[in-house]
Amino acid sequence: MESIEFIEELKALVANENPLAVSNQVNDLRTKFNDFMLKQNPEKVSDDANTEASEVVPTDEEIEDAAVEAVVNDNMVSEEKKTVAEVEVTRIEEQEGSQELEGESVDDQPEVTPTDEEIEENAVEALVKEEGGSTVEDSQEPASISELATTPTEEAQPETEPNTQDLTDPESVKDAFYLIYNDYKAKKKAVIDKRNSLEITNLQEKKALITKLREVVTKEENIGSAFSAFKEIQENWKTVGDIPRANRNEIQAEYSKLLEDFFYNIKIYKELKDYDFNRNYQLKMEIIEKLKILIELKNIKDLETQLKGIQNDWEDIGPVPNEKWEEVKDAYWTEVRSSYDRINRFYDDRRILQQENLKQKEALLTEVKELAATVPTLETLKDWDSKTSAVLEIQKKWKSVGFGPKKENEVIWKAFRAACDEFFNAKKEFFGKVNEQFDGIAKQKQELIDKAIALKASTDWKETSNQLIQLQKQWKTLGHAGRKNEQKLWKAFRTACDDFFNSKNSHFSEQDKAYEDNLTAKNDILKEIDSAKLPEDKKEALAILKEFSNKFNAIGRVPMKSKDAIFKSFKDAMDKQYGALKMDSNEKDAIMFEAKIETIKASPRAADLFYGMKQDLRKEIDKEMKEINLLENNLGFFANSKGADALKKDVEKKVNRSKEKINEIKQKLKMVPNE
Repeated sequence: MESIEFIEELKALVANENPLAVSNQVNDLRTKFNDFMLKQNPEKVSDDANTEASEVVPTDEEIEDAAVEAVVNDNMVSEEKKTVAEVEVTRIEEQEGSQELEGESVDDQPEVTPTDEEIEENAVEALVKEEGGSTVEDSQEPASISELATTPTEEAQPETEPNTQDLTDPESVKDAFYLIYNDYKAKKKAVIDKRNSLEITNLQEKKALITKLREVVTKEENIGSAFSAFKEIQENWKTVGDIPRANRNEIQAEYSKLLEDFFYNIKIYKELKDYDFNRNYQLKMEIIEKLKILIELKNIKDLETQLKGIQNDWEDIGPVPNEKWEEVKDAYWTEVRSSYDRINRFYDDRRILQQENLKQKEALLTEVKELAATVPTLETLKDWDSKTSAVLEIQKKWKSVGFGPKKENEVIWKAFRAACDEFFNAKKEFFGKVNEQFDGIAKQKQELIDKAIALKASTDWKETSNQLIQLQKQWKTLGHAGRKNEQKLWKAFRTACDDFFNSKNSHFSEQDKAYEDNLTAKNDILKEIDSAKLPEDKKEALAILKEFSNKFNAIGRVPMKSKDAIFKSFKDAMDKQYGALKMDSNEKDAIMFEAKIETIKASPRAADLFYGMKQDLRKEIDKEMKEINLLENNLGFFANSKGADALKKDVEKKVNRSKEKINEIKQKLKMVPNE
């Protein structure tokens, strides 16, 4: 839904003549609008979305509003009919002509004077039929909610028509929406205020009718007059609108008791009381069963509404036999009190829960304030990401906590929103500076991507591999390019590198298939070497071993994945055989060195190994040269004596051995092939 659609829908709802009838729809629309505005700026908590959020949980005032609205709607006066008593009186008047009930006669008509017993019987019949379900034709109707809503008041008049032409800015959208919403609230308040005033007036009218009915019940002895007075009171009672909820049970109970007393005091009730009282008993027992079913309702508002309707139905039913009244009354009030106890417990529990929610929100407010206080210490992206995650987690917890008391909830929400705004404003300022650095890094990384793309089609596998590896090392040293750029750049760079290395792997995979036979041949030679029994003659043995080396080297390359393993196996096998030869140490050392060279020739890394071998030999020469220099330097300190001559000869021997060793190493160095 777009922002303008929220405003148009709100206008349509506010146009309803009955503001209470659309209260829930307006509140739901406001919640959806706040959610919509929150999504437009997820890092900054919406100003009004949560300010008004506490209204989602109805307050006592809102519950009363909804209840009163239901009462007013239920009590809307429909088309009335004449009572049975009035019909009966009309019928008697038609039968007797113009003769009056007091016995006065009309010219040319025989005088017919009804007895007191006849008047009593006719009145009883009319009253019983009236109590059996007939309605009265009211002289007036209570003011409806629609009438109250359309009554002009200063508060209900909209102050201005919001400008809907320029709603591209979020603040303009919000202002336009809440301008209409505030006008609606003023209109609703005017209706409720007028309704409350009307309920006070209705209460006084009902108290006056109760006083008049009490006088009829306790003082009126004439049945006809008593019935007429009762009928007038009952008609007036029905025309009086709703009264304050706090007085309803008391007034209704008093009125109901007087009604029952009246019926009991009327003599005409004698002949029909058994049937009607038993019928009333049956109806009231059905009412009690309905009350018992209310326990299954989960929604408290539904419970209140239905309980109120059932109580109205109860009062419309006449009295029951005296011997059953206490039983019915106790059963009825037991169920009614049970429902009211449940209602009261619900609101008591809700108040307790709201206090608990308030405590949780106070704790969350403390946490977010502590995080906001750390802003001056945040210097790296990692620090900001960590603290941002913590603030967002607190906001998530805040949303999961229910509402607190309305007044306190609004205060703490403003404080929480201010702390969050402080943090995110500081973050926005920090990232404004950091983004400049990110753009520079992104530019350098794009250059590396361009180089990688230029190399990805190369078939110079070794050189290109080294170049791409160097590019990857440079990539790591550049650092992060920011969330906006990093993932996109990395994906492009990795794709270029992967394209080359996938091509390289594919190339060598094809070669490996051709080298499988070579691997099998070399494994066969290894088996021959392991199982070979060398002759005693040294020359013959060396010739056989050299032949093994030549055959192994002549086979050629093996698959890349097996090259190191097969060379190690070959070297181990040859070393084992050379080690078993019977030779003096110098000769054996020379033979083993020569064999080592022959073995390395079979390695796929022969060039690297020969280079390393030469470096090791040169290091040995340097070591011996340092030793010779040290010894020759020491010779200058020996004196001319017999003891000194002995030491001098020993040093000279060491110098000569080092020189011989240097010559041997140089010979080995010459034997190592060039890389």
